[in-house]
Amino acid sequence: MVVDLEGKTHVRIERDTDVVLACQKGRILAEASGFSGNDQAVIIVAISEIARNILEHAGKGTLTLSPLRADRRCGIEVTAEDDGPGIPDVNRALQDGYSTGAGLGIGLPGAKRLMDEFDLVSEVGNGTKVVMKKWQA
Repeated sequence: MVVDLEGKTHVRIERDTDVVLACQKGRILAEASGFSGNDQAVIIVAISEIARNILEHAGKGTLTLSPLRADRRCGIEVTAEDDGPGIPDVNRALQDGYSTGAGLGIGLPGAKRLMDEFDLVSEVGNGTKVVMKKWQA
């Protein structure tokens, strides 16, 4: 399900097709914000990694895409939230190769590298929130 409120697009992540939809909505927003094709691809990969983490570790959550404006700069903000089990060791989870699932352990650290700003807050038993920003060069 997609809801657009005041320039923000909310995508409920509950199944694989929701990840695809979130990536499509992210590409549309990135293109409308003036990002190059390469930067659009970078944003889409980061969205995909974070949305897939929601599915794998929490089962469901929400991804919010927002346009950013600061002075003369344009950007995009991606916020992912879930009420899953949380991440016991955030620092370790952000290291390449660490995974509690069947993955390669490159999703979170990869998304962090791809975006200009990355903030992750997680509490065991209360879920996780990731806020990522990408600014036009």
